[in-house]
Amino acid sequence: MALLDQPLGQLARNIPGATGIFHEYQLDFCCGGQHSLRDAAQAKGIDVAPIVQRLEALHEAVTPDEAVDWSAVSPSMLIDYILERFHERHREQLPELIRLARRVEHVHGDRPECPTGLGDLLDAMRQELESHMQKEEQILFPMLARGHGVRAGGPIAVMRMEHDQHGEALQQLMTLTNDITLPRGACTTWRALYLGLRVFREDLMEHIHLENNVLFDIAGASN
Repeated sequence: MALLDQPLGQLARNIPGATGIFHEYQLDFCCGGQHSLRDAAQAKGIDVAPIVQRLEALHEAVTPDEAVDWSAVSPSMLIDYILERFHERHREQLPELIRLARRVEHVHGDRPECPTGLGDLLDAMRQELESHMQKEEQILFPMLARGHGVRAGGPIAVMRMEHDQHGEALQQLMTLTNDITLPRGACTTWRALYLGLRVFREDLMEHIHLENNVLFDIAGASN
């Protein structure tokens, strides 16, 4: 199948480095991973030709030893990676981002570029993510690690729905921050905040992608 007609989630899973390109063009490969590259680019009015060229170059450059094929590992191994790489990381990221956001709002609230309401949005995201991750850690992940993926359809459906909600919150974040674009003369705190937001957004999208497009599929296939 041509790259243009493959789902974004599949491309992100199969071509190491593709997610960086998708971030650059703001193509949603996690919650919107079921959409083809062609359809996603058309929806945004993006010229897809340079994206295809870069994806083809990445695909040709990769050797089997250069990337982990997460679809080929056991569910328990992928779960361990998700817990360490993303669950722990989000719990570190969000309290500091909330602190920085509230500081920027307090000091620069009179500026039109100030992301007013960002601190509250991030705090709501922290609470929703914590609840979500606890449900995965206490209910879903143990089921998948024990090979009970076929019986996990209900919990997986709930997690997918909550992933969509996280995606909507990320879109609100992008709107509040003008696509995380620093205004002229931004202070050090503002710069630290937006740098952290970029990392958090990329981490959360990668996190959702690995669950939606890889874990939930291999867990079902392993039964």
